[in-house]
Amino acid sequence: MPIDPYILLLLGTVGLAALLPARGSAADVASGASTAAIAFLFFLYGVRLSTREALDGLRHWRLHGTVLACTFVIFPVLGLAARGLVPVLLTHPLYQGLLFLTLVPSTIQSSIAFTSIARGNVPAAICAGSFSSLAGIVITPLLAAALLGSSGGGFSADSLVKIVLQLLVPFVAGQVLRPWVGGFVARHKKVLGYVDRGSILLVVYTAFSEGMVQGIWHQVSPARLGGLLVVEAVLLAVMLALTWYGAKALRFDRGDRIAIQFAGSKKSLASGLPMASVLFGAHASLAVLPLMLFHQMQLMVCAVIAKRRARDPEPVTAAAPATSAAPSRTAVGTGARSR
Repeated sequence: MPIDPYILLLLGTVGLAALLPARGSAADVASGASTAAIAFLFFLYGVRLSTREALDGLRHWRLHGTVLACTFVIFPVLGLAARGLVPVLLTHPLYQGLLFLTLVPSTIQSSIAFTSIARGNVPAAICAGSFSSLAGIVITPLLAAALLGSSGGGFSADSLVKIVLQLLVPFVAGQVLRPWVGGFVARHKKVLGYVDRGSILLVVYTAFSEGMVQGIWHQVSPARLGGLLVVEAVLLAVMLALTWYGAKALRFDRGDRIAIQFAGSKKSLASGLPMASVLFGAHASLAVLPLMLFHQMQLMVCAVIAKRRARDPEPVTAAAPATSAAPSRTAVGTGARSR
């Protein structure tokens, strides 16, 4: 049951914001730095995404369509259904954060890692996560506008403009400049990874500082947090079951089912935190709290599932057909032996 060290850093950042929130001119500086960090993050996302790999992945359109449907259709439907839990288990602000969680794109890194451990279709997981992240830049703000509206705690039509300027434009710039700067980014992947994480910590500090200054944390009690954890545990369990047995009903093979389960049941903290900061402003701290909790929960549960899947016996009878079908899916890989 792994505890993500980065979650500990995030919690430490939240504690720092609670003890020493940025105020006055310091808050203006932190806000400006956070805006620049978000733009730089999405510029790097654009540089890292291989357009050729993304286009090649379209050959496995059924798998990617299934993952996108889980991420941007089934998840939001379940989020809307949770409205009935207000005010019994959730306050309205916490529900808004939970609903935003269901609109966020899927992860890339952890989906790939767990798919690899479970001996699933790793190339398909790479493409599925990439498609979800790319689509989320457009779909997540549009869904937030439709489902959250002005009640989203500061969300408005102006937020769509901010999304375009802070997220979409840097991402497109990264794609355009990829032929020239892609090699540099690849060579300095480790260092830039620290920059990624440091930028997100800055975004979290700024968001929670604004929340402390506004006094919105007085709205959250331990009982409400406990109710949120229960709701998120049920949400994760439902999605894990739907992605696994739903993929089986759609006649995907074992390797594809593993990729669908891990890519279709998870939500991206790296994408969700910057988006929430842009969309919710001073209310972003409550909006990202459900996402931070869900992120750690999904890592712990999926790690156990991946290790159990790794002990599954090899599908001997299906080995020959999977090999013969490989040419039709060369770009994304097939079968359980993809690593």
